[in-house]
Parts: sequence; structure tokens; C-alpha cells
Amino acid sequence: MNQAHTPQAEKELLESLKAAIVEIDTDRAKEAARKIVAMGIDPRRAINYSIKEAADTVGQKFDCGDLFIAHLVMVGDLIDEVSAILEKNIPSDQLVRKRIIVIATVQGDVHSVGKNLVSVVLRAGGFEVHDLGVDVPSFQIIQRAKEVKADLIALSSLLTTTMPYQKEVIDDLASMGLRGQFKVMIGGGPVTKEYAVKIGADGYGKDAFEAAEEAKKLLA
Repeated sequence: MNQAHTPQAEKELLESLKAAIVEIDTDRAKEAARKIVAMGIDPRRAINYSIKEAADTVGQKFDCGDLFIAHLVMVGDLIDEVSAILEKNIPSDQLVRKRIIVIATVQGDVHSVGKNLVSVVLRAGGFEVHDLGVDVPSFQIIQRAKEVKADLIALSSLLTTTMPYQKEVIDDLASMGLRGQFKVMIGGGPVTKEYAVKIGADGYGKDAFEAAEEAKKLLA
């Protein structure tokens, strides 16, 4: 039986969940999520407010140098755990499907740090991310995107010599009649917004947080 709750109690609990995620306090965050369910608060409110606000705050702290990549990884894991508690209590017909992103560093390029950071930030932002790693040929990227029914393909290139493989993925999608099924976003050190437009990409991110914001816009 759901515990009675007041608007003030609900607000305090949602704020408590947000703070626990920002502070990466796993036990407190999971307990707050369980209390939200027990009190009969709509779990979607916690997902749309507490988790989203926490992810935004963590992103700002990272930008300011107060948090590091390891912190982002932990926050992403914690958000997954809290979301699982909340989502179990949302009727299946009301559960909003997470947007799915396939990300990879393109063929011939073995740089992983930038791509890994984008993956972490996207996960913390609520996306389901399938990271294929580095030096991934076009056909493997497209095959995985089809398998997981991805909404967006994110392509990283840190070398001018491998940038053409970003275009190859877009061209292959078009030749296979699949271009309309997936949004494509590109990024990486030498990549520019102008290049993204030139090769027909849907979006561009100059860093991890711009990429996450771009993904949100593309999949809104």
C-alpha cells in the first residue's frame, strides 16, 4: 500500500534523489528511488526531473574541472541502477523507450578517449549506448544499428586520414536504402561543423557535452 505523501514531502524526496546522484551516493540514491515508489509518486517525475537535473549538474561540474571522467562513469552506472528501480514501477504502456545510440571510432582510427567520454556523457544523459570500440568498419556499424534498432549513429575520427570513413557510413546507409532510419552525428579533433554539413551528417559535436546536447535535439 502506498504511503501518503504531501507535495512538500514529494519535492524533498525528488531533491534528495537528485543530490544523491550528484554526490554519487549509491545507497542514498537507491533508497530515495525506493521511497519514491513506496510513496506512490509517479516514477516518471523522478526520471524527468531528478535524474535529468542531476545529469545536467554533473556535466557542469565536469566542465568546471570539479569532476573527472571516472566520476562520469560512476554517475552513469548509478543512473542506470536508479532508473531500473523506477522503471519497474511504470506500466509498460507508459514507459518511454530510451533512445538508442550506436557509437564507434571509424575504420583505421584507434583513438578511444574522446569516443569513450562521449559514451559516458550520453549514458549519463539517459541514452542507451552501444559502444563498438575503435577501428570499426562501416558494415559492422550499420549491422549493429539495425540489430539494436538504433535511433542515432555517432562516429568519431581523430585523424584527417580517417575522416572519409565517416562519410562512407553515410554513403553506405544511402546505398542500402537505410539513410532515413538513422540520424548520424560526427565528431573528433579535426572534424568541423562545415565538414559535417558537407558529407550530409545530421549533427556535429565538438566535444562530449555538445555531442550530448546535439543528440537530444536530433532525437527530440
